[in-house]
Amino acid sequence: GDGKAIDTSKYYVVSSNVLGSCFGSTSPMDNDYPKQQAYRLKFPVITIKDMIKAQKQLLSHLGIHHLHAIVGGSMGGMQALQFAVDYPNFANKIISLAATYATQPWTIAFNKVAIEAIRHDPRFENGNYAKNAFTEEGLDGLAIGRIAGHISYLSPDSMNRKFGRNYVNNDGLFELFGRYEVERYMEYNTNNFSKNFDPLSYLYLVKAINTFNLSRGYDSLYEAILRIKADVTLISFKCDYLFFPEEMEHLHNMLVRNNQPCSYYEINSDYGHDAFLVETDKFDTIISDKLNNS
Repeated sequence: GDGKAIDTSKYYVVSSNVLGSCFGSTSPMDNDYPKQQAYRLKFPVITIKDMIKAQKQLLSHLGIHHLHAIVGGSMGGMQALQFAVDYPNFANKIISLAATYATQPWTIAFNKVAIEAIRHDPRFENGNYAKNAFTEEGLDGLAIGRIAGHISYLSPDSMNRKFGRNYVNNDGLFELFGRYEVERYMEYNTNNFSKNFDPLSYLYLVKAINTFNLSRGYDSLYEAILRIKADVTLISFKCDYLFFPEEMEHLHNMLVRNNQPCSYYEINSDYGHDAFLVETDKFDTIISDKLNNS
């Protein structure tokens, strides 16, 4: 916005949704032309590479052939890094937050909870559910999977601070299904999410995150990194338990060894992965300074 770290009074911002999302572009529930039937499980597995190829085509269609900067967090940070490798002359600056060079087993294991919860929900019907089938009641499998996601987005410290051991006032302490406040929070947020997000899209996007590897298509990570020509800024968060700071630090060390322009910042935060969304005051000046410095 105007006057923000990414100042829209100064920069023209293009922000598109990703391939596979139910909120933009083409998704598994869109019709497979000319059949007029949804792709569903016939939709191809997509990758971060595919997402940025689609974005590159969009930019070309808009007549944009060079960018001042590409900025993204989490899966968006993966896309920013992939742009830097696959299209090394396309942007002057790359700013990647709370991301990684390759998704690690810890994160894949968290995502597995969501995958299996969705697949084993009878109402999922192996992907053959009716369009908009879950807008009223949601899908339990997606809600359960999202609980695992929420846990990975936070940290023990942020949960302690936000909820403590507070119990829901109207629930009896010795009722079997009486809830602590943290449980109610998980139920409320994930149930709403499952009403608004398509489960097939969720599965495809999780697969794209799991398969992300910056070295794919190249002989090694070293070869991939060597292609980067942009000035890279990497921002990690101390208590990020989804993409750990050492993953970004490893990338930074490789760039430094190659004498490629790179800056690395580890933000002192105990919020967890979602710090890049909620504690912007801790790093917004880093982004604005990087954008404004020629």
